[in-house]
Amino acid sequence: MAFEGLSDKLNRVFRKLKSHGKLTEADVKEAMREVRMALLEADVSYKVVKDFVAKVSARAVGEEVLTSLTPGQQVIKIVNEELCALMGNDNARINFPSKPPCVIMMCGLQGSGKTTHAAKLAKLLKKEGHYPLLVACDIYRPAAINQLQIVGERAGVKVFEMGQISPMIIAKEAMKFGKDHGNDVIILDTAGRLHIDEKLMDELKELKKLTNPNEIMLVVDAMTGQDAVNVAKAFDDALGIDSVLMSKLDSDTRGGAALSVLSVTGKPIKYVGMGEKLDDFEQFHPERMASRILGMGDMLTLIEKAENTVDMNEAERLAKRMEKNQFDMNDLLDQLQQIKKMGSIQSIIGMLPGVGSKLKDVDIDDRQFIRIEAIITSMTAAERKKPSIINPSRKRRIAAGSGNKVEDVNRLLKQFDQMQKMMKKMGGSIKGKNGKVSRRAMKRLAGMNMEDLQNMQGGNIPGLPPGINPNKR
Repeated sequence: MAFEGLSDKLNRVFRKLKSHGKLTEADVKEAMREVRMALLEADVSYKVVKDFVAKVSARAVGEEVLTSLTPGQQVIKIVNEELCALMGNDNARINFPSKPPCVIMMCGLQGSGKTTHAAKLAKLLKKEGHYPLLVACDIYRPAAINQLQIVGERAGVKVFEMGQISPMIIAKEAMKFGKDHGNDVIILDTAGRLHIDEKLMDELKELKKLTNPNEIMLVVDAMTGQDAVNVAKAFDDALGIDSVLMSKLDSDTRGGAALSVLSVTGKPIKYVGMGEKLDDFEQFHPERMASRILGMGDMLTLIEKAENTVDMNEAERLAKRMEKNQFDMNDLLDQLQQIKKMGSIQSIIGMLPGVGSKLKDVDIDDRQFIRIEAIITSMTAAERKKPSIINPSRKRRIAAGSGNKVEDVNRLLKQFDQMQKMMKKMGGSIKGKNGKVSRRAMKRLAGMNMEDLQNMQGGNIPGLPPGINPNKR
């Protein structure tokens, strides 16, 4: 995940500050010097770093901080606020017109992930109730049209293409097609180059003039560091972009570009790509990103992932079974599959406050869940419904059928028994006044199941939710 190095360095600085009973100007000055070095090493623009440190220093040496009972916490609060301001305090949204369609023109260099992220954006907008249309205007890159068709099909979004003819004709016909078929969002996947050149910009300017887009969104690769900021500035100077979509923010990169884009270009980051799957895509929230950088986690995004993943009908069914103490292995398997849809366990745990930094050197094995699934699917229907009937001979058969050891089967059965007891306690408290599962209860339910499933890996690490020990099979 990006910002890991920056997050570790900043947390070391803050631990030093919090160890002081009271802060002096010298303490603040030394801390700010370390913050400056951490930001520069994270590939944040020098000018941005200079301005940021100056603002934090000016606020941190104020009387309110130096005389505070918790000066270290006050400095962290100031850094958090300034990080939010650096990335934009407001959650920037797409400029939807009062009268559809909304035309979004995607641009960027080759290799930035433009085509894939056009489909990711389309899928997200479709979830929000829109009816998007993807348009293949990249006629130069081999297989670009085919790639858009493939990712468009996976996203469940219609793709408009006319082969390798003029992009202007394609865009013009796509606009007509979109209006005739009720598409309220038209996303143009334009051509890219390996570098910025006059021919590329001329074509993009023509497309802009022809389609009059409501949003020109530049896709930049977070792994290119400050080059991403330079690309954003060049595109903005030549074309006049409205926003930035940053791809590969999940990669092992320093991530400084995300902290520099707004300050250098004046254009906000609106979306970020967090993985290879079409669902690994989210709106950019400056305050949440600041919390991640400072090791405070990101519970809001985690809850949103749970809400988008958990099926309400399934939650209702599970609630009724919990009330009647009928929770069985089939329900556990369903819940396990719901959790897997939320992403890797490493990414989920990284959003838990105070947990991500402690697990940075631990290789969390998502295959643990695959082993649990294998064990459950090796049981008969009767065994899944009533695990208490599983005797030693059945355990040996299940272990052999799933490619595990008998000890693994025993561990799962023990953890399942503990989960059943927990479910029984919680069964009567998840319904709202109207008799249905409340939104708040659903969050608790999703969170509890996630933790319980993590417990199945066995073992404990101090300071973490119980049971997270990926080194133990």
